[in-house]
Amino acid sequence: MGGVEFLKGHGTENDFVLLPDPDGVLDLTEARVRALCDRQRGLGADGVLRVVRPEVGPWFMDYRNADGSIAEMCGNGVRVFAHYLVDAGLVPEGEFVVGTRGGEKPVVVHPDGSVTVEMGPVRITGTSTTKTTGADFAGVAVDVGNPHLACVTDVHIATLDLTEQPHFDPAVFPNGVNLEFVNVLRDGVLRMRVHERGVGETRSCGTGTVAAVASWLHGEGRTTGQATVDVLGGRVAVEIGEGRSTLTGPAVLVARGELDQAWWDSL
Repeated sequence: MGGVEFLKGHGTENDFVLLPDPDGVLDLTEARVRALCDRQRGLGADGVLRVVRPEVGPWFMDYRNADGSIAEMCGNGVRVFAHYLVDAGLVPEGEFVVGTRGGEKPVVVHPDGSVTVEMGPVRITGTSTTKTTGADFAGVAVDVGNPHLACVTDVHIATLDLTEQPHFDPAVFPNGVNLEFVNVLRDGVLRMRVHERGVGETRSCGTGTVAAVASWLHGEGRTTGQATVDVLGGRVAVEIGEGRSTLTGPAVLVARGELDQAWWDSL
């Protein structure tokens, strides 16, 4: 192949461009990430997953937001990344570990194609507020390896306008924040919409679903439990225990090919 190899995949319709780069030679600039993720002038995606093999340790997921910024962690991205590693024969099927900026994440790729990710500890760090067009929401600040403000509300979330960046308190979240709006449908079943830092509204956010469940449990006076979370792109299952959490959901690879070298070089 003469150009830059790529794959396209999604986890509950949170979609990514994967760039296999085992030797770490790709110059992945912010401009190239923005162009790749642009749905008119590029391939279109919520983020980019660069596949890198460090000298020591597991395969590393170098995750970039659609605006080109570097992010610590992406739960849906890890599932797609893990699916790719198995599909490419780079790891044995079953259980293995994926490296991220948010730490090493053990994963299990199941025979039905779903993937379970050990998301690590979940920390409630306080409370804050956010404002969308015409509405204010109180939420729980949650650290899932990246920052979240998860707002459980009785307001029907389908009515919210998330086309613009909701307001948040930069004193609480100096590096930005992922914002979740959550309805409780019944015990253990949640519905969520999310405005992701550096992206905008997406059809799913893996770490966001974990934060949503943590916020719901916190409001119930509980620190452990499990729930399913319905997002625009499908359904995932979240379990939160003492010092750990898991996320289980689908991961799909939909296309592979090569980027035109002249286009890549022009960016």
